[in-house]
Amino acid sequence: MTHPIKNVLWATDFSEESKEALAYASFFAKTFGAKLTALHVVPDFSPALYEMWPDAQAELAGKIVATKLSAQARLDHVCKTEGLCVDKVVIREGSAPKVILDTAKREGADLIVVGRKGISGREQNLIGSVTHQILRSARVPVLVTKETKARPDAIKKILVPTDFAVGEDVERDHAWKLAKSLKASLKFLYVLELFGHEFRLTDEMFASVLKKLQARNKRKHEDVEITEDVTKAVHGYEGIIDYAETHKFDLIVMSTTVRKLARFFLGSTTEKVIAHSRVPVFAIPREQ
Repeated sequence: MTHPIKNVLWATDFSEESKEALAYASFFAKTFGAKLTALHVVPDFSPALYEMWPDAQAELAGKIVATKLSAQARLDHVCKTEGLCVDKVVIREGSAPKVILDTAKREGADLIVVGRKGISGREQNLIGSVTHQILRSARVPVLVTKETKARPDAIKKILVPTDFAVGEDVERDHAWKLAKSLKASLKFLYVLELFGHEFRLTDEMFASVLKKLQARNKRKHEDVEITEDVTKAVHGYEGIIDYAETHKFDLIVMSTTVRKLARFFLGSTTEKVIAHSRVPVFAIPREQ
């Protein structure tokens, strides 16, 4: 069983996207009665640069201090004008992914909230983006928001893409705990991929998978409405995205666990859903 969310870390670069991430971070913090910490990472100038231009060291150091003061002022402004306030502000220097992950550990964060920026600008260059590196290495769930200017006042419908793996208990428990706290319903979705199959066989396969899904031995959570469905798509990620958007889900819960089924690899289905869906994704790490 998963642990409740007690500490939320919101990482920001003060973009419009990060403001939406703050709205979700604040919503989750209030829902779970959690502490909300804001983190802004200031680029760290290489010591080699100081050695090459000693006269510039004081100027560069001054710019870092000014950036930190500006970041604090921005956070104060957001709190005053939009009512999105944090309990603690952390401003550190260094590589953004490394600092975010280190701060999450230091602060005992149970959830990291970030915007999608950098993960979908160029699909062929996903590795290396801040968000992608966080997803690869985080030890706690990561909520990725989508720059839709959403200000959530409720999350009522949660979608959980699923297969028949034994390790799914982790996803089910996370999703159930979220649904219970948010007073939301759960939908477990299996995507029947059409790619590589003869189309005349898909109806028979569809019926077989649906029967297996409905008969699956799952834990009984009587206080949460749980339903299941099967959909068809050429590719798994397309089926998930289309289903979530067509049926107006508020959140998608997916695991970044590497499984035998290649379509669930981080870098394949999970990554593509995060990159292209307009619905926020709650990504559960492989270490859970």
